[in-house]
Amino acid sequence: MNWNKGSLFEISGSYWKSCTLHTGVDLDIFTIIGTGNKSLEDVAKEINGDLRGVSALLNALSAMELLDKIDGGFSNTRFSKQFLSKDSPDYTGFIIMHHHHLMASWTKMSASVLSGKPNRSSVSDTDDENERESFLMGMYNVASATAPMYSKILDLSDCTHLLDLGGGPGTYAIHFCLDNPGLKATVFDLPTTQKFAEKTIASFDLSGRIRFKGGSYDEDTDLEQEYDAVWLSQILHGEGPKEAESIVAKAVEALKPGGKIFIQEFILDNTMDGPLFPALFALNMLAVTDRGQSYSEAQLGKMLEKCGISNIQRIAVDSPNDAGIMVGVKP
Repeated sequence: MNWNKGSLFEISGSYWKSCTLHTGVDLDIFTIIGTGNKSLEDVAKEINGDLRGVSALLNALSAMELLDKIDGGFSNTRFSKQFLSKDSPDYTGFIIMHHHHLMASWTKMSASVLSGKPNRSSVSDTDDENERESFLMGMYNVASATAPMYSKILDLSDCTHLLDLGGGPGTYAIHFCLDNPGLKATVFDLPTTQKFAEKTIASFDLSGRIRFKGGSYDEDTDLEQEYDAVWLSQILHGEGPKEAESIVAKAVEALKPGGKIFIQEFILDNTMDGPLFPALFALNMLAVTDRGQSYSEAQLGKMLEKCGISNIQRIAVDSPNDAGIMVGVKP
């Protein structure tokens, strides 16, 4: 990036746009407007908002080209109608609200850098049902963009039972099963995740092939050796190196001989100073976990090697945020 004062100011104040988007989603503005053209007064009435405040928000969303201002009223753009209205099957507001819930921890980042400790509790420990839903269904939003692509890239043709370890709402298990008719899957995650997972699985009519198993992968949970594929997506970064290695070992133990292990993470270069998103994500883990971090390709490869995995390689995928996939085989 070619830094100058303009780019410096833009990045320093970019949270203004983020907060405008978050506010629009939090107040459900895009769903309220729907397919029509609504006046300022109508929108303000529906959210019980102040005219001055609602006017400022709607005009800012229009300036961001997320709303169209037509004849004094406000309409959704085609993009907003598809991705920001709850009436759309492509609604992605959950991940936006998850980012919103993370903002407070980023404003306290200096304290975390100085102490090396998180400044907020984990989402899995929260009693806030809305925050938990935003996280779990936000993971569904993100995975829905990549799972259909991965299901065609990863070779699961000779696999019959997949373990989706820490699988959340089961998005990857769903798409892997959709593209592999002979495959069944088990989604393993915290019991608090079960209702979200089973609802999502049922929406794809896959309840007969995908089951949910409650437990904690970072505790002494025994997993039966009944799987010929294990998928670990974005769970290792929440743990320190020792704990992450332990999770990988448990996953490998659950594999039958000849089984495959797949690990998806935001993978850093071996120098640890890029790409940008994994480097920023390491800061996010600093603020919200005790020992979490982003890992490099070399670090992930070493974890697999220590567990006796062979044929370790990185699969080339065109994914957002520099996510990558490591794969290996249990002898």
